Amino acid sequence: MNRQYADLVAPSPRRHRSHGPLVPAGHPAARPAHPAPAYGAPRPGALHVLVVENDPRAADPLLQGLARHGYATHGATTGAQALRGHREADLVLLDLDLPDLDGLEVCRGIRAVSDLPIIAVTARGSELDCVLCLQAGADDYLVKPYGFRELLARMEAVLRRVRVRPVDEPVAGRVVTHGPLRIDPGARTAMLDGRLLDLTRKEFDLLHLLASQPGTVIPRRQIMAQVWDDAWSPRGRTVDTHVGTLRGKLGSSAWIVTVRGVGFRIGSP
Repeated sequence: MNRQYADLVAPSPRRHRSHGPLVPAGHPAARPAHPAPAYGAPRPGALHVLVVENDPRAADPLLQGLARHGYATHGATTGAQALRGHREADLVLLDLDLPDLDGLEVCRGIRAVSDLPIIAVTARGSELDCVLCLQAGADDYLVKPYGFRELLARMEAVLRRVRVRPVDEPVAGRVVTHGPLRIDPGARTAMLDGRLLDLTRKEFDLLHLLASQPGTVIPRRQIMAQVWDDAWSPRGRTVDTHVGTLRGKLGSSAWIVTVRGVGFRIGSP
């Protein structure tokens, strides 16, 4: 293996939630000395790869290596940044051990609104981790340490499948229906029994997030990251306030179910 990729393929330190509280993304200890930048001057029309990696020592050579091979690259160090930045990417390389959100939550969040190819690049090497990640929506799973040429080959294989996949319309623009509830993210309208709901921007985003993953409990931190772009907001009652208002506009508290200690899921009145 080339020496220049020695740091790239080394596993990043594991984070175990049982070993103490996670460091908030905004905390000085959680911020890298230098934010992960975009590298190189990619050719026109180059595919954009988002590298989600909490360790700059692993991210920097990976970003540079991908840029040398003609990809447009950009980095993210937290799950919240990934949930915002994936909209501009053609493929995501996702580390599962992030400081604010678990990588599986990030994977599910992206997959709920997009067909974007996702390759998990992680130190989690067990069969269970792989199965859970693929079930969360990842297209492939690569365990650290790995070879850079293998990563490139897996990226090309995933992108080939995406290019030949029949596409009727982007997932992000597909209408979501849940019983009498109809949500059109393209037009940003929500209708219940044919009646247009008067929702604020955040109420619409919250309802769309829940309805796009029926039967799934969405954790509070994921909601804050995707709707408010902040997984560590000090506004602890923000989600509850918006849920309460949304229930009132939907006409029944049964539309949004609270799962104590976890988050919320879409329900049926």
